[in-house]
Amino acid sequence: MEKIRILYDETSNTLDIWLKKPQKAVCEETGKEVILKKNNKGEVLGFEILNYLPVGARTKKIPIEFAMSSQ
Repeated sequence: MEKIRILYDETSNTLDIWLKKPQKAVCEETGKEVILKKNNKGEVLGFEILNYLPVGARTKKIPIEFAMSSQ
C-alpha cells in the first residue's frame, strides 16, 4: 500500500491529497472546487480541494482524524 500524502498550502488555501506518489498529472476540474489529478491512463492519482478553509478558520488549528484499515 502506498503512502497517502496530505499537503495544506496556507498561501493558496488548498488541500492537496495524493493517493499515489506525486508525479506529472493531467488536471480535471469537477466544477465543485475540486481538481482531480490523473495519469495519462486516466487513473486518479490524487485531488486538490480549492478554498479549503473559510477566511476566519485559517488561524485556528485543524483537527485531523486518521484511520487505517487492513485489507
